[in-house]
Amino acid sequence: MKKLTSILLVVLSLMMIGSSLIVGAGASSAYQTYTYSINGEALYSPDAYNASSSLDYKAMGMDVNFNTPKDLLTDHEGRIYIADSKNNRIVILNSNYRFYKEISTFKSDERGGNLDALSGPQGVFVTEDEIWVCDTGKFRLVVFDREGNYKRIIDAPNSQLISSKEYVPVAMAIDQYGRIYVISSACSQGVIVMDSTGGFVGFIGAQKVTLSAWEIIWKRFQTDEQKKLEDSVVATGFNNICISSDGFIYVTSSSLSEGTVESAIKAQEKDGKNMPVKLLNPAGDEIMRRNGFWPPAGEVDFSSTSRDAKKGIPVGASTIIDVATGPEKTWTIADSKRQKLYTYDYNGNLLFAFGDEGMFLGNISDIVAVTYQGDNLLVLDNASGVRLTVYERTEYGDLLLQAIAAENALDNEYAIQCWESVLQRNSNFDAAYIGIGNSLYRSGEYEQALSYYEKAYDTESWSQSYKEVRKEWMSDWFIPMVLGVIVAIVLLIKFLGWAAKVNKRVSTDGKERKTFGQELLYGFYVIFHPFDGFYDLKHENRGAVRAALVFLGLTVVTFFYQSVGRGYVLNPTGETGSLFTQVLLVILLVMLFVVGNWCLTTLFEGEGSMKNIFIAVCYSLLPMILLIIPSTLASNWISADEAGIISMLTTVSFVWVGLLLFFGTMVTHDYSLGKNFICILGTLVAMIFIVFIVLLFGMLLSKLISLVTNIITEIQYRA
Repeated sequence: MKKLTSILLVVLSLMMIGSSLIVGAGASSAYQTYTYSINGEALYSPDAYNASSSLDYKAMGMDVNFNTPKDLLTDHEGRIYIADSKNNRIVILNSNYRFYKEISTFKSDERGGNLDALSGPQGVFVTEDEIWVCDTGKFRLVVFDREGNYKRIIDAPNSQLISSKEYVPVAMAIDQYGRIYVISSACSQGVIVMDSTGGFVGFIGAQKVTLSAWEIIWKRFQTDEQKKLEDSVVATGFNNICISSDGFIYVTSSSLSEGTVESAIKAQEKDGKNMPVKLLNPAGDEIMRRNGFWPPAGEVDFSSTSRDAKKGIPVGASTIIDVATGPEKTWTIADSKRQKLYTYDYNGNLLFAFGDEGMFLGNISDIVAVTYQGDNLLVLDNASGVRLTVYERTEYGDLLLQAIAAENALDNEYAIQCWESVLQRNSNFDAAYIGIGNSLYRSGEYEQALSYYEKAYDTESWSQSYKEVRKEWMSDWFIPMVLGVIVAIVLLIKFLGWAAKVNKRVSTDGKERKTFGQELLYGFYVIFHPFDGFYDLKHENRGAVRAALVFLGLTVVTFFYQSVGRGYVLNPTGETGSLFTQVLLVILLVMLFVVGNWCLTTLFEGEGSMKNIFIAVCYSLLPMILLIIPSTLASNWISADEAGIISMLTTVSFVWVGLLLFFGTMVTHDYSLGKNFICILGTLVAMIFIVFIVLLFGMLLSKLISLVTNIITEIQYRA
C-alpha cells in the first residue's frame, strides 16, 4: 500500500511539474519576438521583454475606472502619469503602480481664483519641476507643480500664422532650454514651437504629401481659392511627440496614406519624406539615421503574412500612434493596427519587435501609448477595463543594451564581447554582426571587419572598411597596378588597330571566301561603323553563321559570368544563376526577335532573309561581351559608392546593342528611318504574340495528353 501511495505521489508530482511547464510555455509564447532579414523575412529571436504584470484600476488602488485614456508618461522618479481623457483628469501613480493622486480641478487666477477644471486632456509632459497638461477640450496648456498645484495657463499662441481653430493640443514636449513643442490635431503645418512663456516661435517639421505630375500640372490652372483649399489638405499632421535627453524630437504620423508608406518601405527610402516616424533637431531638420535593412516604420512584411484575422486580407503598413525614447538612444514605436511594438537603435537598426492580440499576459488588445520606466517598458491598453501592462527586460535584452552602451562609449573590446554573447543566444541577429564589424573597424582591423559586414549584408559599412583595405593594398602595388593598366590600354589600342588593318585588307583582297578569324574580326568593324558594316555583312558576305554562333555563345557566357562573378557590393547575398537558365534566356530572346522580325518584314517588303537577320542580330551583341565581362571583373574591386560606374557600363552596353539592332535591321531590309522604327515596334509585338501562341499551344497539348490519358485509364478500368 505504501509503495502504491509513493508511486501515486511521484506521478502527481510529475503531472504538476509538466502542467507548470506548459503554463510557463504558454505565458512565454503569448507573443513572438523577431527581427527582419535583408529579404524581408521574419527572423525569430529570444524575448527582449517579458510581461510581468497587467494592472487594472482596482489593482492600482483606484475607485473610478479609466475612460478613454490618451497618453502615458513617466518621470525620473519612476512615477506614472496617465491622461484620462473622458474622465477629465490626469492620474498619477507611484513607482509601484499604486494610485498617488489625480489632477482634475484647480483654482485659476485667470478665473479670479474660482474653480476651474480640465476638459478632455489628451497629453501630459513632466519636467524636473512641473507637470504640463494638454487641456485639449479648452484649447490650452495648463501647468502644475510636481505635487499637482496649479501654476499657470498658456492659451493658444497669438500669431497670424495659426488661427484659434487650428490650435487643438493633443501632445507636447519641452526641451532643456524651455522651448515648448506642441502637436495640434487640427494643424497641418508641422510642430508648433513656443518659447517658455507661450510666445509663438514658428513651425518645424512640416510634412508634405508628394504630388503626382498630373496634380502639379492641374495646380497651374487652379484659382487662388482652389489652391488655398487644396493646400489645407496637402500637408499631413503629426499625432504624437517625444523628446530625447539631448533635445532631439521624435514625431509620429498616422495620416500618410498606406500606399505611400508601403512604397517608401519597399524602396527603402533614406530621407524619411514619406515615413510615419521622423527625428527632428531643434531647427526642424530631419536627421533620423535609417541605416538598417528596412527604414524604421513598423511592419515590413505587410503584404503576405501579416493579415487581418477576421477578414483574411493584408492589413497594409503599420499605423504608428506613439513613440518613446529608451536607454542608450534606443526608441520604440507603437503600432495600433497589429498591437505591436518595434524597438530601434539610433542608427535605425530594428533590435526587436513583439506583441500580439489575445487574452494571455503580455497580449495587447487596443494599444494607446508606450513609455519607459527605467528597465521596464509600460504599455497602456484601452481594452475593456483599460490595463497597464509592465514588461521587464530579459537577460537577452540586457545584453543588447550593454552592447549598444559599449558601442556608444567606443569601448570596442567590450562591445565585441557583448555582441558575441548576443550571437550565442541569437545567431540570426544581423545587427550583432554589424556591431562587431563596427568595433573591429574602429580598432583598425579592417579585413576582419569585412567578414562580419558580409554576414549581415551591410554593403555601406563593408565599403568603408574595404576602402581602407584597398588603400593599404594600393600603397604596396600602386606602381605595378598603374603599369598594368597602361599595358592593358596599349594592348587594346594595338589590337583594335590591327583588327582595323586586317578588315581593310580583307575588303580589298577580292577573295570571296573569308576565313573564320576574319569573320570574327569583322565584328569589331561592325560595332564602330554600323551602316557600312551591316551592308557588307549582307552584300559582301563578310560575316557568317558560324561567327554569329560564336558571338551568341560568348553572350551566354557573358551573362553567366555576370551572374556568378559579381563582387560583393553588387551581389551581397551571393545569388547565382545557372548556365542552363542563361542559355535558355539569351537564345530564346534572340530567336524570338529573329523570327518575329522575319515574319513581319516578309509582309512589308523586307529584303533580308532569316539568315541575314540572325547574323546581324548576333554581331550586334558584341558590345555586351566587350563591356560586361570587364565591368563584372572590376566589380570585385569597387565600393558601394563606385557601383554606379559598373551600372553605367552595363547600361551603355545595352544601349549600344539596341542602336546596333536598330541600324542593323534598317540596313538589312533597306528600310527608311521611320519605316524601320515601326518595324521594330511591330517586332516587339510579334515576339509577345509568338510567346502567347506557344503558351496556348502548350496548354492545349497538355490538356489533350491529359484527356488521352484519362480515356486510356477509363478503358483499362472498364476492361
